[in-house]
Amino acid sequence: MMQRTLFRRGALLAQKAAVEVPLLPMSAPLQPRLDRAMSSVTIPPPECMLRPLEVPFRYLFGPGPSNVPPRVLAAGGRGIIGHMHPEMYEIMNDIKKGIQYAFQTQNNMTIAMSGSGHAAMECAVFNTVEPGESVLVAVNGIWGERVAEIAERMGANVHIMVKAPGGVFSNEEIEKALAKHKPVLFFLTHGESSAGLAHPVDGIGDLCRKHNTLFLVDAVASLGASPIFMDQQNIDILYTGSQKALNAPPGTAPISFNERACQKMFNRKTKPVSYLFDMAHLSNYWGNDGQPARLYHHTGPVLGFFSLRESLAIFAEKGLEESWRHHREVAGYLWKGLEDMGLKLFIQNKDLRLPSVTTIAIPEGYNWREMLQYIMKHHNMEMTGGLGPSTGMVMRLGLMGYNCQKTNADMALAALADALKNCKKSKA
Repeated sequence: MMQRTLFRRGALLAQKAAVEVPLLPMSAPLQPRLDRAMSSVTIPPPECMLRPLEVPFRYLFGPGPSNVPPRVLAAGGRGIIGHMHPEMYEIMNDIKKGIQYAFQTQNNMTIAMSGSGHAAMECAVFNTVEPGESVLVAVNGIWGERVAEIAERMGANVHIMVKAPGGVFSNEEIEKALAKHKPVLFFLTHGESSAGLAHPVDGIGDLCRKHNTLFLVDAVASLGASPIFMDQQNIDILYTGSQKALNAPPGTAPISFNERACQKMFNRKTKPVSYLFDMAHLSNYWGNDGQPARLYHHTGPVLGFFSLRESLAIFAEKGLEESWRHHREVAGYLWKGLEDMGLKLFIQNKDLRLPSVTTIAIPEGYNWREMLQYIMKHHNMEMTGGLGPSTGMVMRLGLMGYNCQKTNADMALAALADALKNCKKSKA
């Protein structure tokens, strides 16, 4: 009884204390901070963000990106899932197999970078080259210039072979430079879109093996339009972008490393300068390192991977040989139409022309910028000028992937003819 009475008395005292103890006043500095956080927004919502998104339709007949087929757009519009869900891993496995087919390789270390072709470009250099090592770069357009700068920025000892835009390096010239500079890596652009050149690749991989050099090839503008065989041509590292003949939106970049490249990049003395592009992590994220679990590295572009998977499926259904043949046929049709108009093609040798991106020598007496602006304004059509070393030398007309049709070639030819008729021509 005594114990029960004491318990009741203690409960009543506690209840009375809870009621009677006054709340402590809020500290003076805290109250203004709360007020500011809740009511002192000084920058109003921008008017542009209160309007619906508007995106014009354009014929993308430049060097890329290209128009995307409805099937790929639909794939990219599906409901999102987690980037580490089992279903996402299955889609990534499909992408890997699709890239292996497109590259004609059995390399296990095959992935798609989260980013544009530049992401794959940097990934290749950052993982296979260490500071102070020798790198040899063939420069005959903008992409060689870019790789040389990337390698220089990360501390490599960079040597360049230079030719004018559209110039071709002979195997003899390449071997001489390999013997002289003893590089760990040699870079060559297969599809030099700034000049419209498809550079020969046969035999170069053999030379690189002879001189213990990794052979890195850029096929961003050429994959799917011009034949390339990674394994047969002894290419150690090959990469491309999603937005050209592959029919997908920009934002993913397939890349593959063979065993020679893997030996170099996984036995380095220093860590790669980029964490995001470190293949030690990316190989696990893509399930290529033999580990039982894939660990978090970064959040991949899920919808971009959906689109890439669908574009690779279209590629597989059509077949590589048919894609190469079709691009060559449409390009030949376009080339004849341009020459019939009196225009000159920048790459004179047909066998060296890039089927996906045609370069036209600027017509004498015309302002190329004025012509391209006229075509955009009156035909809603994108063509572009040169890029890097080819600026002021060419206009570029790209028909690739979904856009690679003779009807589109006819539209482009009509637009050019209209521009030649209506743009001012200088008397000089």
